[in-house]
Amino acid sequence: MYLITNGRLITRDENGRGYYEHGAVAFEGTKITEVGEEKALRAKYPAAEIIDAKGGVIMPAFINAHTHIYSALARGLSITGNNPTNFYEVLDGTWWAIARQLTLSGTRASADALYMDSIKQGVTTVFDHHASYGEIPGSLFTIAESAKRFGVRSCLCYEVSDRDGEEKCLQAIKENADFITYCEKQNDPMLRAMFGGHALFTLSDKTFERMVEANNGRTGYHIHVSEGMNDVYDSLQNYGRRPVQRLQDHGILGPKTILGHCVHANTAEMEIIKETDTMVVNNPESNMSNAIGICPVLQLYKRGILLGMGTDAYTNDMLESIKVALCSQRSNACLPNVGWCEVTDMLFKNNAKIGGRYFPDQLGVLKAGAAADIIVMDYKPYTPFSDANIDGHMLFGMTGRQCQTTIGNGKILMKDRELVGIDEEAENARILEVSKKLWGALNHCEY
Repeated sequence: MYLITNGRLITRDENGRGYYEHGAVAFEGTKITEVGEEKALRAKYPAAEIIDAKGGVIMPAFINAHTHIYSALARGLSITGNNPTNFYEVLDGTWWAIARQLTLSGTRASADALYMDSIKQGVTTVFDHHASYGEIPGSLFTIAESAKRFGVRSCLCYEVSDRDGEEKCLQAIKENADFITYCEKQNDPMLRAMFGGHALFTLSDKTFERMVEANNGRTGYHIHVSEGMNDVYDSLQNYGRRPVQRLQDHGILGPKTILGHCVHANTAEMEIIKETDTMVVNNPESNMSNAIGICPVLQLYKRGILLGMGTDAYTNDMLESIKVALCSQRSNACLPNVGWCEVTDMLFKNNAKIGGRYFPDQLGVLKAGAAADIIVMDYKPYTPFSDANIDGHMLFGMTGRQCQTTIGNGKILMKDRELVGIDEEAENARILEVSKKLWGALNHCEY
């Protein structure tokens, strides 16, 4: 048994006590045993191994509800001749170009890099949407091996698209189907599968039919929807339907499906999303960087849609994303007093609910019986601090890099900013060599 002590404790438990000035968390195996006052738990569990929070903040680990492992090796990358002036050019010139060069070794390196960086910023659960059109078969299984090695709870899917021809499309469909079958047989509580699809403007009706047939109702879909206006224009011009209506026509929507972005969803589409209990994930930094608009978070939230927060791999720092989410919503509404409850609920409540639709253990809360997904933030406040204002401290005082200890499913993944059981220097050196090959292929040169 372990006991995390010497810190301020935020539980996020809506049905129990939310804050302990001098708190502690006891956990054994994969579950939390008890939370409470440090003095009482030290007395109750005298033989427990102590993890010293060193005066920091003990809190639930973060969940990233939408990211892209395949883009992990793009940090600092410049592709010769790639100067995008619109969203399609961003996709084709950068992200699709990277995906076309990714083999299984590149996929493995990308997964390792993203998982290490996530752990270092307190993220223990990831919903990923992968593409590696340079080598498709086995890619999700490769990522799963990395997820198990690093101990990060992962829900994986492959990005089906018509953009590189029928053969690649069929391979992508099969990769999803094979991985779904694998997850069903393994029933690993740390590993789940969805059926992935790219934006609708790269998916024909025939491909949707093939996806639905291959899935056979076994899991939900993870798909990009109305991220850019080209998605809306394509649906209207070629199918006479808006994107969400097309998805409804094909039976894609439902409580296990995630719609990424929904920047340009209109009110009628929002009603469909609500009525089908479909999930939406906002990715604020990516949307602003791609100059595609601001997700209508306030309207989606008002309708009671389960709205979570992802990063779209722009960052692995969930606190960075929540800051941008708040600023973007206020700027978009021209009101300085909106968005607070919406964005904090997205990250701290709704991401846990999204996780609950796929994983068996309770996430996002520190209480007896919940998953032992716990982080310690190196944060020493110089203003009053309690559960009444913790979100304000996170928005204006904390960053993901202040995470000093990360525990996922009861396994210590990082302690005092050192990854446990991982030679980070050796891992970085190996990933760097793969990155050099990728960059060289993209730029037709050597690095």
